[in-house]
Amino acid sequence: MSKQTYRVCFCFRRRFRVVAAEAPSDVKNLFNQYSDNGMMNAENLQRFLIEVQKEENATLEDAQGIMDNLHDLKILNIFHRKGLHLDAFFKYLFADINPPLNTKLGIHHDMNAPLSHYFIYTGHNSYLTGNQLSSDCSDVPIIQALHRGVRVIELDIWPNSAKDDVEVLHGGTLTTPVALIKCLMSIKEHAFSVSEYPVVITLEDHLTTDLQAKVAEMITQTFGDMLFSPDSCLNEFPSPEALKRRVLISTKPPKEYLQAKEVEEKHTSKGADQDDTDAWGREVSDIKARYNDKNNSDDTEADEDDEGDPTLQQNTAPEYKRIIAIHAGRGKGGLSDWLRADPDKVRRLSLSEQELGKAVVTHGKEIIRFTQRNLLRIYPKGIRFDSSNYNPFVAWTHGAQMVAFNMQGYGRSLWLMHGMFRANGGCGYVKKPDILLKAGPNNEVFDPEANLPVKTTLKVTVFMGEGWYYDFEHTHFDAYSPPDFYAKIGIAGVPADIVMKKTKTLEDNWIPTWDEQFEFPLTVPELALLRVEVHEYDMSEKDDFAGQTCLPVAELKQGIRAVPLHNRKGEKYNSVKLLMRFEFI
Repeated sequence: MSKQTYRVCFCFRRRFRVVAAEAPSDVKNLFNQYSDNGMMNAENLQRFLIEVQKEENATLEDAQGIMDNLHDLKILNIFHRKGLHLDAFFKYLFADINPPLNTKLGIHHDMNAPLSHYFIYTGHNSYLTGNQLSSDCSDVPIIQALHRGVRVIELDIWPNSAKDDVEVLHGGTLTTPVALIKCLMSIKEHAFSVSEYPVVITLEDHLTTDLQAKVAEMITQTFGDMLFSPDSCLNEFPSPEALKRRVLISTKPPKEYLQAKEVEEKHTSKGADQDDTDAWGREVSDIKARYNDKNNSDDTEADEDDEGDPTLQQNTAPEYKRIIAIHAGRGKGGLSDWLRADPDKVRRLSLSEQELGKAVVTHGKEIIRFTQRNLLRIYPKGIRFDSSNYNPFVAWTHGAQMVAFNMQGYGRSLWLMHGMFRANGGCGYVKKPDILLKAGPNNEVFDPEANLPVKTTLKVTVFMGEGWYYDFEHTHFDAYSPPDFYAKIGIAGVPADIVMKKTKTLEDNWIPTWDEQFEFPLTVPELALLRVEVHEYDMSEKDDFAGQTCLPVAELKQGIRAVPLHNRKGEKYNSVKLLMRFEFI
């Protein structure tokens, strides 16, 4: 490196020198209130935890444990073991040991209700590494999904006539296949790496009878005692607790391969809905122009009741039918018939996002009644070639348990999915609120569009943010001056609660201190997520992304908390956090 080049680099580094973060005035005032002579001892800290952080059961031992933890993190030195000075108190508030969600609770929802009483973390085309049309098929995204807590894995299975074998791929596209057995083995190995609650494998089947029998043997041998195979169609779903460390197969009782293909071609020849006015962002790439809709047949339920078709019984391998734990199908007739609950058996119904959008207008109450006992799966519309996603709240607020997402389709919709399943210890099952499970005194059901009274108001204070300077290699801002940060804070939930607010933009500051308050009246806090985004204002181009997170409102810890931010993919930054305060008033 020449001397001239070195001098340029040196000047560049000097422009980005930052001073240490300073505690905001509210934090200083609280420290003065809960300290004596500039020192906060364990008794003072315990009082702070109870009165400000709303940790009513905090003990003196808890407070001392925090001090010991700060010492272990080298935030406190040996001379301050008996108390916190202001700088140590401020660093504690901004530390990982002070998260916005109560991680100590772990799995705390009732896990003994039927599966239909839970939102279930669900993947769509779980084997795809990228777009829906030309990416590779692999077991790697399946493993990644399971490690994130996803509990429903979708596999599209097709015959490989040259090898008399079965492979996984997105049919009618240029996606490269992966062997079914490889996917099954990876599911077995990683299914319970982060959660012991059941994994459901949804199969989109395009097989001959002989290959159905081969798949049944493959699944039975791979999973052994892990496989849950009831003797007959269930009249009620078991609970997640009863199904711990079990694997369930879900598919429609299969037709002979050519029959299934004819049904799909009939469906796709009608053309896909071209309306792409998704409120959570348009992300369809140029690859869309290279294909027409009939090259992208998505999973389509049969138009008739599979179980009642005697021809089907003749064409179905009995071994295959026996492994199906959750039966899928639409039954005969139209939407009203599909949503009619059978008192003697439960099943799974699948609808596309467009079908759901139309159905909630005409059959909203029927959908909620159906999902009180049965499973409803929603999947992305066929023109989402780039693996983008849709607004999940239309489905969640109507009780749909399996909102199937492309886990590689980064964007705001997926951030909401990540936020929903941070609840309940990240186990992949979130208990639906009672409003979706029980009828009212006059047998009425929940109406997401209703004008309901405010149950609670969430008050959010955004104090400041820090860490971008240290994560500079992972962020991309103006190369010639410090960033101009602003934050967006809002609510995702029922229509009445949806809102997004914005702080002022702070110029040329790596450690923005906004110190702004926002209030969010909530009519259905049980279904609300707190949305947080930070951007860097750019006068000449699109504003730069600087971090995001979504948090379930029902599990927020009150008080001053360190909120870690994530990148577009949902991966947590090493250092970037916001200091925020949450209060319910």
